[in-house]
Amino acid sequence: MPKKLSGGGLSPTQQAAKFLGVSVLAGAVMAGIALPAAGALGLAAKGSVQGFDEIPDNLKSPALSQRTTILDNQGGQIATVYSRDRTVVDLKKISPYMQKAIVAIEDSRFYQHGAVDLKGILRAVNQNAQNGGVAQGASTLTQQLVKNYFVEEAGDDPTKVAQATQQTLGRKIRELKYAIQLEEKLGKKKILENYLNITFFGEQAYGVEAAAQRYFSKPAKDLNLQQSALLAGIVQSPSRYDPVNDEAEAIKRRNTVLQRMAEVHDISPQEADEAQNAKLDLKVSQPKNGCITAVKGASFFCRYVENVFLTDPVFGKTKEDRAKVWNQGGLTIRTTLDPQSQKSVQDSIKSHVNKSDSVATAATLVEPGTGKIVGMGQSRPYGYGKNETEYNYSVDRDMGGSNFGFPTGSTFKPFVAAAALEQGLPATQEYSAPYKMSYPSPVQTCGKPWTNQQGETLSNESESEKGPYPLKTAMAKSVNTYFVQMISDIGICPVVKLTDKLHVVQGNGDKLPEVPAITLGSKGIAPLTMASAYATFASRGMYCTPIAIESISQQVDGKQKSLEVPKSTCTRAMSEKTADTVNTLLSGVIDSGTGQQAGLTDRDNAGKTGTTDERRNAWFVGYTPNLAGAVWVGSPKQNVKMTNINIGGVYHSLVYGGEVPGPIWKDAMTGALAGKDSPSFNLIDIPDPVRDHDDDGGPDDGGPDDGGPGGGDDGGNTISGNNGSNGNGGGKPNPTFSIPQGFIQGQNGTGGRHH
Repeated sequence: MPKKLSGGGLSPTQQAAKFLGVSVLAGAVMAGIALPAAGALGLAAKGSVQGFDEIPDNLKSPALSQRTTILDNQGGQIATVYSRDRTVVDLKKISPYMQKAIVAIEDSRFYQHGAVDLKGILRAVNQNAQNGGVAQGASTLTQQLVKNYFVEEAGDDPTKVAQATQQTLGRKIRELKYAIQLEEKLGKKKILENYLNITFFGEQAYGVEAAAQRYFSKPAKDLNLQQSALLAGIVQSPSRYDPVNDEAEAIKRRNTVLQRMAEVHDISPQEADEAQNAKLDLKVSQPKNGCITAVKGASFFCRYVENVFLTDPVFGKTKEDRAKVWNQGGLTIRTTLDPQSQKSVQDSIKSHVNKSDSVATAATLVEPGTGKIVGMGQSRPYGYGKNETEYNYSVDRDMGGSNFGFPTGSTFKPFVAAAALEQGLPATQEYSAPYKMSYPSPVQTCGKPWTNQQGETLSNESESEKGPYPLKTAMAKSVNTYFVQMISDIGICPVVKLTDKLHVVQGNGDKLPEVPAITLGSKGIAPLTMASAYATFASRGMYCTPIAIESISQQVDGKQKSLEVPKSTCTRAMSEKTADTVNTLLSGVIDSGTGQQAGLTDRDNAGKTGTTDERRNAWFVGYTPNLAGAVWVGSPKQNVKMTNINIGGVYHSLVYGGEVPGPIWKDAMTGALAGKDSPSFNLIDIPDPVRDHDDDGGPDDGGPDDGGPGGGDDGGNTISGNNGSNGNGGGKPNPTFSIPQGFIQGQNGTGGRHH
């Protein structure tokens, strides 16, 4: 079988004729002669080549894709992300050696010819004919720049890239015409600058600045002679002449460039000899692309920032518009992340939960009154290996989080209390709160009343936990039956209307269902959502949407321009009096209730614990007047019952909301607030009841949440019905209250127990 010739199997004569046809066309173009789409030269095939005059005149230089830098609120770098690693620089910031090297090896007559080098074409025709193939090209730097423009516009679309690089006469004709335009419009120096910024140098480096940093860890302006020659040689074939993978081939190519520089008198023969004998002396810096490389454990926050950019209409009307801006890059994004807070979050997580534990934790800190996210972390690092994950447990599904969030347990109860206070119930409100009761029926909703058709019941944690109780005691002890009676009293509608104002939705974006069991936290919610909602109490009733971006600037054509960014929207969700009352109630949770182990000793603070059915989830959500935070601990798949379990090397017979998440919150908040102001809550006086209802031996009942057996937030089931036993004493709830199946990575759960 005959050997196939390069260039599509054309004979040497045909190769010569093809190049000659291009040269004749080029000569005609330069003479200003318009050629028809088909003619004696056979320049058209089946109508694929436009007439020269029909090609649009307005070639636009594409905005070159560059790296994006993400910063914290102090200007420290978190990560760089890019579709193409490129930093555009002026010609004056590129070594003169580099400028001479690329011209010498790619287009030595660059400064003598116009857009098309007829001598070069004829030389190539002759050389190729002698070699029996295509051994030498004839494109000028200007033509190569045009070709690179087409490739840049094609982006990562393989079909468009193929079209931009196809070896057809039609593309060559377009390339010629646009090259003439660029010569007239830009001039030689700007063409050279653009070429050095756009061309690919291998190893993910686009443009000479990125290449200089990749291979030599220095800026392009500091490249010496032999380094410049090496980079110039790579351009012809980045894979073949890659010095990282084939040093010998790279040296051979470098020396060819040096010899050519001597031949065109850019350097002396002696300089060429000395440089040819020099070692490569590479100092390779590894590409650091993407949020996976983020510092201070901020990978998930980094991805959250990216998701904000790709989903918020402020950055473009459509998904495609936003993706185009993001991929173009050149952005400097200053975020709300506070390095002190972020470090504190990560340090606390690492000291309490190991990444290899059977359960994970996630913590998020938010600034009340501004919505700024200042800290976000979790125990399982960002990645794709063992004990790693790409899911951000702190956020909703549409922002890269779990499918449904995580059941919140009794951390939901303050929302019910706030709704009741808004309806006019007094802060001293008492309910009988028996140890066990049936769900009240009917209960008013925003529509059709809910009825207990299955005869479902619920209970408190221990038989000694029975009322009557006033609100302050019920909140401190986290008494289930009290809050179900409260929601029955005021109806479900005021509760969901308040949670709508607090933007509390399930992790999949769905609204909360209008059923009495929501007061027990049976539905999955993301930690960021909970932290932002609790921040409303801290800011005396003003809810602020969470934000992660403070400012963005973008480099375009060597200039910086500012982009509009999403702003936090603050609206009043409840009265100041209601918020102050809730702050007073939740201060009691930390002072003498289920959250004592989480309490801060040097400033006003408040919070609420929560655990869920069979201890599959444990929470602590708390705040000071100037910082709010939520901590969740559990299995992302909801398949681990946190009993007789080791977490962070510490054994727990039973996990409580105040025992594991609480100390994580405490340590994270302590470090984040170190050196910060210590404002006070506007607490109100809530009179104690006339009679003492502490029937079970003290307000803590043996220390709920600190390992004691007493009432409050210490796990177990609290809902029972007719569906058989489930855990330590109750039946499985009716599906009306069940947690959605299929949590993140296959997680699933059951409804239910919620302190």
